[in-house]
Amino acid sequence: MGFTGRELRSTIDDGKLTLSLEQVRIDDPADDEILVRVEAAPINPSDLGLLLGPADIATLERRDGGGGSLTFDIPPARLAGVAARLGQSMPVGNEGAGTVVAAGRNAAALEGRRVGMIGGGMYADYRRIKASEVIPLPEGATAASGASMFVNPLTALGFVETARREGHKAIIHTAAASNLGQMLQKVCLRDGIPLVNIVRSRQQADILNEIGAAHVINSKDDDFAARLAEAVEQTGATLAFDAIGGGTLGSDIMQAMEQAQVRAMPEYNRYGSPVFKQLYIYGALDTSPTILNRLAFGFQWGVSGWLLFPFLQKAGPEVVARLRRRVIDELTTTFASKYTRVIGLAEALEPDVLQAYERKATGEKFLIDPSAG
Repeated sequence: MGFTGRELRSTIDDGKLTLSLEQVRIDDPADDEILVRVEAAPINPSDLGLLLGPADIATLERRDGGGGSLTFDIPPARLAGVAARLGQSMPVGNEGAGTVVAAGRNAAALEGRRVGMIGGGMYADYRRIKASEVIPLPEGATAASGASMFVNPLTALGFVETARREGHKAIIHTAAASNLGQMLQKVCLRDGIPLVNIVRSRQQADILNEIGAAHVINSKDDDFAARLAEAVEQTGATLAFDAIGGGTLGSDIMQAMEQAQVRAMPEYNRYGSPVFKQLYIYGALDTSPTILNRLAFGFQWGVSGWLLFPFLQKAGPEVVARLRRRVIDELTTTFASKYTRVIGLAEALEPDVLQAYERKATGEKFLIDPSAG
């Protein structure tokens, strides 16, 4: 029988990135697979990395006289980083939710159920996927409530799990008023873990204060460095997760952690504090180079990347199952996502809409509902 539907694709070729809606035919599910009618899929920063990648947004052009494709120029210096995907038409969308419309023999019990799913290719009318890669939603749950149940919730829980495994007692987080940041603050409040939130505006600070955050610091304030050092000293934070990536903020955080530890030392040591400090960069809101003033934070430190899926692979199936159970249990509380705008699949290629969700503005979260057009 099979189904036919649209998929949003991203292709890089000849120094250009093209976004298009493609009609594709989906085969019937195999014995261990299901076919899901996608009803909701969020636009996360991690999705934009594949959707738009190295493109220069200012060069946006609409093709086909207002049809279904957009093109962007790619600066030559950025092409090397995407050489492996040249010429490939890649489906986009990490996670989503919808209703199972067909199921293989071994997954028949899921037919008609609403499920959350992860695995790419979610910006589409239909998604064929292994039954083991979805989670049935609680009775009465909407697709919108289950669409964001993987990336942000598991990342927030992954941060806390990382802190525990590595022996840190408090965490620092940047871009902290995001949907992810709000979830992390709720998790830390429930689990009794001190959290230092770094934001960029008073409005963002208000969002976290309403949740009950104890430490919210505006990086635009004149006394930012002093307030950060004070919060780090109060919490004893030696672990930071940075969504910004570029610039000096990560270095400033490392310096604050070092200053707090040095003040607690009984005597001077020319190599700095013996306490290990870790900065994980997990985002790239600032795509400029990361600048580290390494002489400002001693010699006991590490800077590296953190990604959700490699973390889950290392954590193992038992930990992953435990974290997923918690997400389901707290789906409408700790891990509830708020969407500021719902758009159709075709609408995602409207230039003004694309420019709005590409800004990644704090407090704004877009949800794609393919049935909306």
